[in-house]
Amino acid sequence: MNKLLTLPRILIVDDLHPVFIEMLEENKVPYNYSPSINKDEAAAIVSNYEGLIIRSKFKVDADFINVAQSLKVIGRVGAGVDNIDEAYAESHGIMLLSAPEGNCDAVGEHMVGMLLALLNNLTLANSQVRSGLWLREENRGIELGGQTVGLIGYGNNGKAMARKLSGFSVEVIAYDKYRSGFSDQFATEVPLEELFSRADILSLHIPLTSETRNLVDLSFVNKFQKSIILLNGSRGEIVNVDAIIDGLEKKKLLGACLDVLAIEKFPDLVDTTWYSKLISYPNVVLSPHVAGWSVQSYFKLSKVLGAKVINYIRNTYPI
Repeated sequence: MNKLLTLPRILIVDDLHPVFIEMLEENKVPYNYSPSINKDEAAAIVSNYEGLIIRSKFKVDADFINVAQSLKVIGRVGAGVDNIDEAYAESHGIMLLSAPEGNCDAVGEHMVGMLLALLNNLTLANSQVRSGLWLREENRGIELGGQTVGLIGYGNNGKAMARKLSGFSVEVIAYDKYRSGFSDQFATEVPLEELFSRADILSLHIPLTSETRNLVDLSFVNKFQKSIILLNGSRGEIVNVDAIIDGLEKKKLLGACLDVLAIEKFPDLVDTTWYSKLISYPNVVLSPHVAGWSVQSYFKLSKVLGAKVINYIRNTYPI
């Protein structure tokens, strides 16, 4: 039997690092690399493929899965799979693969960078100097050392964040609803109530699910005994933006570092009821969902996912 006929055909609908293609070719896996294809075009041909590789181009929803009658595996070049209807895919026997190991270091570095920028007024001071202002006392910074950083979620991203913080003389405590016994040299596992009582800084490292959507609302923020700084580099829908604004107004939040928002990209962002208010706060640092979006992670995400796809094929198909 021709070996190529026994291997799955892979449809790639997003831009990937060439290392992924090289791995497919090394293992003689047939593929169609079409990074410019749109959802309708992909839906028209996906029934011819057993594998789908996507980043964030479109939602792989129930309608798309229904026309993908041959699909056996979906790989996402990223940490989460929230742009895929996970339950519906799994009910159709489709395996989901992702690559959270590939960009966790980039996420950790980015979020620490945002935190340091906030504590040291770097974005504001940079703007002032460029405008001809040399204000020293007004930009006196706050040291990170000696503070307690609370992490919610201690998977790949949470662990990476704790490692990045290890040189700053902070205490890192972590809560994870789905893990236990994970204390290590970088973080100490604590109950959620203890995190509420001790944290000076809160950093979120959890996926978007029906359980975590709008997790951080006004009630959640008010459970902290101290006024805190909030970091979110996970998914925007986990945090209710109105709760952030309320917390900033009432000084319950001393600042926020947000790489993700409930609504992303323009012009939709400008049309929200909260955008203009959020950007009016000098103690809010924003970036356009690029935590984890480094030169190195571009390679590592494709490499990690490529290894998982090849491993899946080897375990499922004769090679």
